[in-house]
Amino acid sequence: MGSQLTPLIETEKIGLKGVYGKVLAVDALNAVYQFLALVRVGTEPLRNRRGLVTSHLVGIATRYSKLALEYRCSFIFVFDGPPHPLKAREIERRRELRRKAREEYERLLAEGRLEEAFSKAVVAVSVDEWTIESAKRLVRLMGFPVVEAPADAEAQAALIVSRGEAWAVSSQDWDSLLYGAPRLVRYVTLTGFEWLPSKQQARRLEPELAELEKVLKALGITRRQLVEIAVLVGTDYNEGVEGVGPKTAYKLIKTYGSLDRLPAAIRAKLPENYEEIVELFLNPPVKEDYTLEFREPDREGLMRFLVDENDFSPSRAQTIVERLEAAWKLSRAQARMEEFL
Repeated sequence: MGSQLTPLIETEKIGLKGVYGKVLAVDALNAVYQFLALVRVGTEPLRNRRGLVTSHLVGIATRYSKLALEYRCSFIFVFDGPPHPLKAREIERRRELRRKAREEYERLLAEGRLEEAFSKAVVAVSVDEWTIESAKRLVRLMGFPVVEAPADAEAQAALIVSRGEAWAVSSQDWDSLLYGAPRLVRYVTLTGFEWLPSKQQARRLEPELAELEKVLKALGITRRQLVEIAVLVGTDYNEGVEGVGPKTAYKLIKTYGSLDRLPAAIRAKLPENYEEIVELFLNPPVKEDYTLEFREPDREGLMRFLVDENDFSPSRAQTIVERLEAAWKLSRAQARMEEFL
């Protein structure tokens, strides 16, 4: 879910041309949830003959093979590790929301109210071990590296970008900026639309870039202060202060400088461990010794995984493989040209 900072953060609309030739560190589960919600037949996700969900596999294979070929992008997929103990309450809250949405979905479906049922189905999506492990296997077969974070994927992705091993984090959420990512790209999609369940409509999207240095300069604050604004609004580690939205939180931090200096009445509403939460964003647990290796796509392995194991049509799987192979050849040719020059 991440912190709700949209009203404060200026972004630049860059379109898909803006990511041409770039390496992106993908918040993998963020993308997986999108595909589980949107790649459906009616109100139900796609499944293979064993009854296992494959919506995420269709989404990953289609989106990233096409971006690799048509926009010369490369991807590093970063997966979440075990959740930090401070995230337990948020995880339980999300689980309860999904449970209620599932109950409402089944009721609406029984009543024949399909459009309303779809909106609840989108909220009710969840991941299991199959979802995660099958996504990792597919990504590796496609030739892209997988990095398993010790905790939050966005923190790990932020480190990868900070080291210059990727150009930007690709995620819908703002948290990678709180973790110190120099650049964040949102809405890297092929369709250019996002479904809004609460409004029963889609809105047009365009890839947009947020640069941490520019954001901080425009707001006239430090990264610590941005994190403290997020704590006031609410993060994955804490509920926000009731009645305090992004603009009010910004005004408070600009006026008083820090959470420690807020008026006692407001400070009393902060979680007791707010300093620990701030520190968690500024110095998160990350893996320092990960390996990044881009490989040639495994044609045989992909066809077996997609067609034989997960019931993709041979023609669709062939298209995906051919895109990846063409993208790989182009990237190798470019690398050889750069070495020559």
